[in-house]
Amino acid sequence: MEELNNEFLTIQVAEKGAELQSIKDKEGHEYLWQADPYYWPRHSPILFPIVCGLWENTYRIDGFEFKMNRHGFARNMDFQLIRKTDNRVTFALTDSPETHRDYPYHFNLSVTYRLDGNKIHVIWHVENTQNTEMHFQIGGHPAFNLPDLAEGEAMHGTLRFDNEEGIERLIGNVEGCIRPGRFPLETEKGIWRFDEESFNMDAIIIDKCQVKEVSLLDKDGRDVVTVSFKSPAVGIWSPYGKNAPFVCIEPWYGIHDSVNYQGDFRKKYLMNHLQPGASFMSEYTIEVGCRN
Repeated sequence: MEELNNEFLTIQVAEKGAELQSIKDKEGHEYLWQADPYYWPRHSPILFPIVCGLWENTYRIDGFEFKMNRHGFARNMDFQLIRKTDNRVTFALTDSPETHRDYPYHFNLSVTYRLDGNKIHVIWHVENTQNTEMHFQIGGHPAFNLPDLAEGEAMHGTLRFDNEEGIERLIGNVEGCIRPGRFPLETEKGIWRFDEESFNMDAIIIDKCQVKEVSLLDKDGRDVVTVSFKSPAVGIWSPYGKNAPFVCIEPWYGIHDSVNYQGDFRKKYLMNHLQPGASFMSEYTIEVGCRN
């Protein structure tokens, strides 16, 4: 476990999955979900080299079939600590015979966490280290404790999107894959109030760059946590049927298969492509507390 701190925040990151484990303010208040296995045994996994599900857990490249479980393998693998300074820490994962069983590409994946005041920058860097084109998806899955929720109280909360116009969602509840159509998400000037039933069709999936910033609000309408991103899609999720006291805000460069998808992996919706020797870099930020 590696720890970074400044005058505002203390964060912890594990080598397994390069997963963020804790976000505390100077008063010791915990913002990140603490992985109670009854609800969901993770904090903030890295999704790579796929985001969400494949139809029948199978994908195809040049006529060959491969198997991969939901969200890929990076979240379950040990990363190597590459560098640590006072305000940042970087972990890396490189392809191996183990990864080649599920994914035939050669790559370097690094994940950096950088503290900047009351912000955490989560930086992804994917490098293609082979002499042919590489295809991948990547995403975040941070889970945040719901404010103002008493023990045993029915799950509820409020999010604010940076889009005050109409927002459409996808629904990915058919064996973890997306069913046809887009559906309206009922908001009031970008404010979305949710409860347990809001997730009865699994995650709220918003694509087409409709949203670039999502804030979790307290009962007085103040920002508790704000997630900002450049990714084309974002998922909002809490496990249905468990009255879970957290919500996930998930920036995604990728998305589920469509139901019955049998096409080539490289042609999947929101697939990313890297030429030999090329690299991809992006980030999202987690801002803690009310804005000035």
